[in-house]
Amino acid sequence: MTPEQQAILDRVQLPNDWKQALAPALISENMDKLRDFLKMQYHQQKNIYPPKNQIFNAFHLTPLSEVKVVILGQDPYHGTGQAMGLSFSVPKVIPKPPSLQNILKELSNDLGVPISRHGDLSFWAKQGVLLLNATLTVEAGLAGSHQKQGWEEFTDAVIEAINNYTDQTVFILWGSYAKHKGRFIDTSKHLVLTASHPSPLAANRGGFFGTRPFSRTNEYLQRHGKTPINWALPQ
Repeated sequence: MTPEQQAILDRVQLPNDWKQALAPALISENMDKLRDFLKMQYHQQKNIYPPKNQIFNAFHLTPLSEVKVVILGQDPYHGTGQAMGLSFSVPKVIPKPPSLQNILKELSNDLGVPISRHGDLSFWAKQGVLLLNATLTVEAGLAGSHQKQGWEEFTDAVIEAINNYTDQTVFILWGSYAKHKGRFIDTSKHLVLTASHPSPLAANRGGFFGTRPFSRTNEYLQRHGKTPINWALPQ
């Protein structure tokens, strides 16, 4: 590693286990290009979500050593105040988007958990549920605007690190995009649960409701001697 690369790594604000596992990705040419892209976006005074200090929120709330479950999303929400660096999650003061409403409805049907009044999933993240989006930033009001700028390669490296450095992890992949993203997961050492995307259009066509991802996750964790997730969000 060159001194310049070490300096880059030293500036990265991530838990140490993530930083070590992701070091090759963090000092890669791909990340250099992504940083240049983001610098230009901020320089042009674009409104970018989530806020800078929440872009890597998922990694801070769920260190690699604590990952038990991965729920994979695609892009951050692009509405005002919605994105908080956790896939599908919104701050407590923000109304729940339709996909999240369907997720909480399936949770209620699966485990009998009352549907939460809010959509802040930090409680899950702090128990080892990595709420990972494939793309970690987006321009306000423009869904998918930061795709194909380098985030996908970085989050591929994240999935690869989880695949390599953890055992008996549950990957919850909703929709064709997430399923494709999980193509390199070793199913001999991890559990992969797939279903339709929870968005209203996909969920109402079938293939999401009734798939029981939450109870199936806990059954798998308990079978392998791990503490199950308490999915009931504190009010």
